[in-house]
Amino acid sequence: MSDNNAYASLLAHLKKTNALSQAAGVISWDQETMMPKNGAPARAEQMAALASIVHERNCDPKIAEWCAAIDQSDLDLVGKANLREAKRTHQRATRIPARLAEEIARATALGQGIWAKARAAENVDDFLPTLEEILKLRREEASVLSEAGDDLYDALLDDYEPEMKTAPLAELLGRLRPHLTSLREKITDSGKEIKPLKGDFNDSAQMEMARRLASVFNYDWDSGRVDKAVHPFSSGYRSDSRITTRVVLDHVFDCMYSTVHEVGHANYEAGRDPKMDLMPAGGYASMGIHESQSRMLENQIGRSHPFMDWLYPQMLEVFGDIGVSSPDELFAVVNEVTPGYIRTEADEVHYNLHVMMRFDLELAMIRGDLQVGDLEGAWNERYLADFGRAVDKPSNGVLQDVHWSCGLFGYFPTYSLGNIFAGEIFATMSGAISDLDGKISSGNLDEISTWLNREVHQHGHVYSAQDLMQKICGKAPDELALAKYLDAKFGGMYGI
Repeated sequence: MSDNNAYASLLAHLKKTNALSQAAGVISWDQETMMPKNGAPARAEQMAALASIVHERNCDPKIAEWCAAIDQSDLDLVGKANLREAKRTHQRATRIPARLAEEIARATALGQGIWAKARAAENVDDFLPTLEEILKLRREEASVLSEAGDDLYDALLDDYEPEMKTAPLAELLGRLRPHLTSLREKITDSGKEIKPLKGDFNDSAQMEMARRLASVFNYDWDSGRVDKAVHPFSSGYRSDSRITTRVVLDHVFDCMYSTVHEVGHANYEAGRDPKMDLMPAGGYASMGIHESQSRMLENQIGRSHPFMDWLYPQMLEVFGDIGVSSPDELFAVVNEVTPGYIRTEADEVHYNLHVMMRFDLELAMIRGDLQVGDLEGAWNERYLADFGRAVDKPSNGVLQDVHWSCGLFGYFPTYSLGNIFAGEIFATMSGAISDLDGKISSGNLDEISTWLNREVHQHGHVYSAQDLMQKICGKAPDELALAKYLDAKFGGMYGI
């Protein structure tokens, strides 16, 4: 029989800890969007102080006492998830010295600003000492978290994709890679040229289009906002969503589809059962599941042929003449396959090649097989091999992503997992919603939002990612649904 007071005490403790973590998220959002440039040193200390408090609470020995006093058989699914995650977080936290948790928070808060300045100056050397320090701290963290015989990378991957290990992940991505390179070669050999987009894509017009896209994908404006940042991201929680996008004057789709992508994240956060607010069960199943919600909205829906029927007149209204004369032509432009530099702008064929390159490079750095001083050369060499062109400047190369400055080693492969999960979920949803193409064509995405909320969002972290995918799709996820979707879409578009 459980000690009811123990569960109540545990839950109260966990909720307060999660509230503090959310506060850290809000000031991190402020750092990227509103904070004066000279505020970075003070913000780093604020982030370090909050990280220290959260770490101390996660290490509290009372957590182990409460967990031991609770009989799991007395709990419902939500209670069991809370207990499971409380034990997992406590076990990991107690292995990490408070000093290390504080140093990581401070270094990554400073690192984001240093990365942004180095990126603007196109000077990799300005960032490398900071990256060296962050990498050292994360390797130290991985070493104290790792079990005997584990890959160091496993411990970092576990932050974002619990239950996933490096070896099966590398195998899964390895199976997908030759399919992508083969498809890319067929597209290149087709010789088909795509008519370019032309027009006046000024800042205010792009942001207006971003707001329209957020609205059609059912973004809750009473609980959210959209701002601009160097790198698009989503933060916040169920009723306080903060997403950002960026405006690049000669790449209008960057703003548009970055917005759709971040709305996918925000909708997942907003769709959790409010009864689980601040509970571990109310978190996300994994970053792969999180990314599946973004990538599916962005690609399977937002870049689909039916969606062009809604998007084309909207773009004409906002931008005027855009140089294409029909939804069919817009579909081709939106989905053009070309080896671009920027991951967030990449077409669906090249996107996972971007991710796999980053995965391999950061895995080599964590293992000690690649030194930070050699990173730019390794990046440029791999990019040339995979994409057939040379990197022209650091902001189009090793400095383009914010993740390493934030210490997010282990995060990149979840983008490809998200694509794989999205392929499975979209195939299942297509069989569950009648006239799906017609609904997408009209811009009426309510039934899609309802289905995703019921099948994915509301469950939070009650289920693991693998169990949730099994529940939704009736099978363990693999790369086949994504590969079939890509073959059908681009095979038809390029006549291959």
